[in-house]
Amino acid sequence: MNRGGATAASAAGPTVSARTSLHRTSPGRSRAARIEEDTMRSSARRRSALALCLAVWLSLPWGCSAPPEDGPREVTRYDATTFFETETVFGASFSADGSKLLMTSDRTGVLNAYAQPVDGGPPERITFSETDAAIARAFFPEDDRIVYTADEGGNELTHVYVTEAGGEPRDLTPGEGLRAVFRRFSRDGETLFLTTNERDPQADDLYAYDTDDFERRMVFENPGEFSLGPVSGDGRYLALQRSRTNADGDLFLADLADGGEPEHITPHEGDASYAPFAFAPDDRRLAYGTDAHGEFQQAWIYDPETNEHDLLIAAEWDVWTVSWSRGGRYRLSALNRDASTEITILDTESGRPLDFPEITGDLTGAFVSRQETRLAFSVDSDSSPANLHVLELETGEMRRLTDSLNPAVAREDLVEGEVVRYPSFDGLEIPGILYRPHPASAEAPVPALVWVHGGPGGQSRHGYRAQIQHLVNHGYAVFAVNNRGSTGYGKTFFHLDDRRHGDVDLKDCVEARRYLAALDWVDGERIGIIGGSYGGYMVAAALAFEPEVFAVGVNIFGVTNWVRTLSSIPPWWGPMRDALYAELGDPETDLERLTAISPLFHAENIVRPMYVAQGANDPRVLQVESDEIVEAVRENGIPVDYAIFPDEGHGFRRRENRIENSDRIVRFLETHLRE
Repeated sequence: MNRGGATAASAAGPTVSARTSLHRTSPGRSRAARIEEDTMRSSARRRSALALCLAVWLSLPWGCSAPPEDGPREVTRYDATTFFETETVFGASFSADGSKLLMTSDRTGVLNAYAQPVDGGPPERITFSETDAAIARAFFPEDDRIVYTADEGGNELTHVYVTEAGGEPRDLTPGEGLRAVFRRFSRDGETLFLTTNERDPQADDLYAYDTDDFERRMVFENPGEFSLGPVSGDGRYLALQRSRTNADGDLFLADLADGGEPEHITPHEGDASYAPFAFAPDDRRLAYGTDAHGEFQQAWIYDPETNEHDLLIAAEWDVWTVSWSRGGRYRLSALNRDASTEITILDTESGRPLDFPEITGDLTGAFVSRQETRLAFSVDSDSSPANLHVLELETGEMRRLTDSLNPAVAREDLVEGEVVRYPSFDGLEIPGILYRPHPASAEAPVPALVWVHGGPGGQSRHGYRAQIQHLVNHGYAVFAVNNRGSTGYGKTFFHLDDRRHGDVDLKDCVEARRYLAALDWVDGERIGIIGGSYGGYMVAAALAFEPEVFAVGVNIFGVTNWVRTLSSIPPWWGPMRDALYAELGDPETDLERLTAISPLFHAENIVRPMYVAQGANDPRVLQVESDEIVEAVRENGIPVDYAIFPDEGHGFRRRENRIENSDRIVRFLETHLRE
């Protein structure tokens, strides 16, 4: 269950993201953004904001949208392999001398680390995994060694490794059953910080490793109630987050040079969420996000010497993150603006934002070289996968370093999504992104799918999605809805589904179907529903609780038994468990309600065909969830296509599996929706 969106980050360390999430790798996100966010969410959770609008829908585009100006046209039809052989690529950091960019790419079909020369040319491969994803994290500050992380078969038990081109990888966190996360290097380059839960599966402790001999020491022992945030560049301060509910939490600051006792720095009354962003270049002040002052998450900064909090950035959208370049010359910030990322690079010397060259698409994942002479970032759009770029900050020269789109795909055959809004059952305005196949017209209406993102609380956003383009290319309209409870539209909107899951959010999806049926280019009799993780739950809930509404359902590793899922939360989610229980319910005290909203216990109602995909190593939605719903629906005499992927977890990282899954979905739809 994800919180949506790529973030800006400096080379100094990772940024943080939003809310407790079963689905961090929603099928509604671009592959690069989804994997990038997996790491960000492990450190903290943020809140979103935007006021509700109940009456303005009459002035917004809905109903029968006009056809393209040049009229419907035929396109070349491609198979899933063609779409998924588009390269996934995203960056991590500059090399010490600024001449290379560490990036992760799946050009071989499996994610591995590469060093890309910033002047162009082919990248140098650094890791050589043929099975498990190896995610590049950072170059060492003074040499060409790198840090990367990898788990086994998608089990999310990541270890932290060090290697260099041509060298053997070294596991800094050996052992069974533990999960480790790289945090950052110290400003002087002598220390590497990471966290592991090896001492207590439910608590991440902070360790400092010497970058020469990798001797380590524990510098903060987590009592179990905190999620660990950023570390200051000098290693003195550690930011901590403690969530009481999904709407309320606090920040603490631990002075590691003075005993490390956490100090509460955000006392407040009522509900307010807080999440740390990054330490300022002075290694003292902490930038953080909070919705304490209104609907929107704002950026504030705290000074422990004066105990003062000052506003940094406020906008009519959520401020997602704030960070700085190593020397402090540039401040990077990002807004979540209506399902797109808006990045600002402020030159702190002039006080003015940088002027970017003309860019078409969403600029994400920005970071600055140690010398503060180059800026790296990614650009993607609905019809163009992410590509890495480098901007020379002194001259304004920009270079694209990658060309990710499969050359077998004609760009004009791809489809751009349109942000639209529709009224739900109670008049609440619901946003979404609508993808219209090129040939669709009133004379040739097409079948459609309501696409539900992961969560609870994720967001469908602009960006290249091979699976959506595959579906649209095969003649299916896709409407990626952001039902109430989604990130990005205000804290009130965000909390409207609390303890009302499978009810009001499902009704939003039912109304999305009605919206689609009113479009003259959609075949109103052939509308299905598709989603992953929490979105998969919504699929199963729709088929169980609204059995006549959707013609088919595509459930990708979706929850079907909330009692089991909430009772089997992975131990490393310990500090976030209470927040998740506050939103969904406690299986010990809310058994009756959780049973009532679990599709498995109402499977006898399901009368529509269903496709189910499941990773055998999924630690969040266990395979038994899918096994049981498939068996129950088949007992109804209803067709079910069930795909189990033995080498995947929660979200499919191997290209061959993503291809097979997408091909099977299209074949299922051709049989049960188009016919």
